[in-house]
Amino acid sequence: MATEIKVPTLGESLSEATVASWLKAVGDPIQADEPLLELETDKVTLEVNAPVAGTLTEITADVGAEVEVGALLGIIGEGDVAPAPTRTPETAPTPEVVSAPTPAAEPAAEISVSPAVRKLLEENGLDVASVPATGKDGRVTKGDVLAYMKNPPAAPASSTPAGSDDSAKTQIPSRPAGPREERVKMTRLRKRIAERLKEAQNTAAMLTTFNEVDMSAVMETRANYRDKFEKAHGVRLGFMSFFIKASIQALKEFPAVNAEIDGDEIVYKNHYDVGVAVGTDHGLVVPVLRDADQMSFADVEKNIREFGARARDGKLTMEEMTGGTFTITNGGIYGSMLSTPILNAPQSGILGMHNIVERAMVVNGEVAVRPMMYLALSYDHRIVDGREAVSVLVRIKECIEDPQRIMLDM
Repeated sequence: MATEIKVPTLGESLSEATVASWLKAVGDPIQADEPLLELETDKVTLEVNAPVAGTLTEITADVGAEVEVGALLGIIGEGDVAPAPTRTPETAPTPEVVSAPTPAAEPAAEISVSPAVRKLLEENGLDVASVPATGKDGRVTKGDVLAYMKNPPAAPASSTPAGSDDSAKTQIPSRPAGPREERVKMTRLRKRIAERLKEAQNTAAMLTTFNEVDMSAVMETRANYRDKFEKAHGVRLGFMSFFIKASIQALKEFPAVNAEIDGDEIVYKNHYDVGVAVGTDHGLVVPVLRDADQMSFADVEKNIREFGARARDGKLTMEEMTGGTFTITNGGIYGSMLSTPILNAPQSGILGMHNIVERAMVVNGEVAVRPMMYLALSYDHRIVDGREAVSVLVRIKECIEDPQRIMLDM
């Protein structure tokens, strides 16, 4: 008896995914609940497990295919089945020409082409019927598509006035890759990151204010209690927990930076769900520490470590990356000296940390070498005034330079 493998429910507001990779090939034996393939959504990569034991008899959605919830991905049959030579996980380039002619009864809109040709057509918004075919039996090859893109037919003159909105939206036409270039389709996650960042720039009145902080006190505290802290809690004491706690102190005093705009209303949030930006090979993700104000330093560090590991493995859930009220990003781990972080919409504030550099500073009338870090706070000027933004950054600076303020809730 055959069992269908279908796209599972992906999470709230998500209805589509991309087949990222197949972990099994046609003909492979499969155990129940064994991972079969990976799907990539706008936010995370998730595994699809086998509903039953058996043998993978067919793959109906190749790597790169766009699939909706409930769509058929493959079929599991009973017993041993010899591997089918034409259906394997796509780890090598696919042939450019289909191996059999299109059936005569097939509609023109459903002309069969190879996955590579189909991908090239979709990426460039081309209709296969408009591309002159030179392949065997009138089939369209990849070379045909590239030649068509290089010398497209002349477009009819547009009747749109030069100053109209449509002309303003004209995009730069796509072009084929050069001899030393490679065209790679953006992943769903990367596309979603791009959309959200551009959305934030288009929507918010974004402004950034800067300050610098002397890290001497925090570094001394870490040095004094590093071993005891790790022995007691099983996790290292990092810088991020200090900045999260300092930020919460500042947000309590200036609630607009922890709020958001919803229509013509301001939503003030009396909870502190802090997002911590984590860089991965797939892009930037921002898992959220719920009720971070109620966490101890050890709780914060444990959660950050766990989030980081799971983010790199693509195991974070959608729920863990939504609903934050404020975000912190640390470009300093990559060596960044200064940056202007982009808001994580619909939030109104994001703190940027940077690298620590020893610099000559005037302390009590004398020049001294101090480990200094530049801080940046980007904020939505529609809801946050400059005075509030600057004050938030000053309060964070004060807490970092005198960590006892954090302990005493001052």
